This record gives sequence, structure tokens and C-alpha cells, in this order.
Amino acid sequence: MGIVPLAKALELAQEYDLDLVEVAATARPPVCKLMDYGKFKYESAMKAREARKNQAHTVIKEMKLRPKIDPHDYDTKKGHVVRFLKQGDKVKITIMFRGREQSRPELGYRLLQRLAEDVQDLGFIESNPKQDGRNMIMVLGPHKKKTEAMAEARQAQEARKASAKANPGRSQNPADADTDADVDIDAEVPAEEPAEA
Repeated sequence: MGIVPLAKALELAQEYDLDLVEVAATARPPVCKLMDYGKFKYESAMKAREARKNQAHTVIKEMKLRPKIDPHDYDTKKGHVVRFLKQGDKVKITIMFRGREQSRPELGYRLLQRLAEDVQDLGFIESNPKQDGRNMIMVLGPHKKKTEAMAEARQAQEARKASAKANPGRSQNPADADTDADVDIDAEVPAEEPAEA
């Protein structure tokens, strides 16, 4: 529109029921814009909120193991590591040695290598196993970025909500499938006989 005197700009703002907002104060002459300032502030706040929502915080989860771990306990701990990697978090694995176990660090090293092989499709060894006093430490990093994992989780949640809206009476939990089965309410229940004294 070109250079407009301040009085004319204020008059235009009143005429269109808008605000005169200075967008570049350091420019000569200063640059102003006619806009609805409340709407502008709201939209910029919503953009900032959306940016924060998609922002990922790198978190390092920790899992502690012992060199002589039971197979079932190992599977449980491995399940936690898998969950952390799927969520896009790094995992610090700590093997804790006690007493004479400290003279056998190869047990801890083999355990860490086994765990790394078991989860290699989800993560990679970011920091190789290192002995640190009584502990041996290894860090696993996820193949998937945190933002990708968050986006996938959000999509899965939206899909579950859409499925719940489509089937309002049905449970979405597969474990509840047995409870939704038809039940015969008219079945006769035999009466208990009184106990003899």
C-alpha cells in the first residue's frame, strides 16, 4: 500500500474495526499492519502449543540387571527395554556385580551382548559396555526418533477412539472379549438341600 501517515493509518484501523500493530519497529519508517490483534495472539499461542506438543524430550531410562539373572526375570527386563525403545527413549543398561562376581566381568559382557542382539530390530548399541567400578554400563539408542514414536502412539490412540465410536457397546480390550459373550440368564440353578444335623 506504501507509506501512509500515522493519522490516516489510525483512521483506517477504526473504520475497519481492526488494530494498528507495529511489526517492524527498527525499520525506517516503522512497518505497521492492520489486523485483529486478539485473533493474532490466539493463533500464535495455538501454534506455540502445537509446537510444544510435537516437541520431544530425550529421556534416558535405566534398567538394572545382575549377572546371574533368572531367565524369566531376564524376559521381563527385556520387555521393559523393548517398550522404552519403542517409545523412542534411550536405555542405560547396568549390570551390578557383587563380591566374587567382580572377578568375572565376562558374564556381564555376555549378558549385555545377548540383550543387544535380542533388541537389535528396535535399537542399537550407542555406548559399548564399560566397567565402572562394581557396575558394567551400556547405552542402547532407538532406531526410531522420539517424535516418530509419539506420532505413531497418537495415531494408534485416535484409531482406538474412532473404533470405539463406531462400536459403542463393544469393549476395545481383547482381554474383555470373553466377558462380552452371550449369557443364558434363564438357566435353572439347583436349590441347595438343607444340611442334616
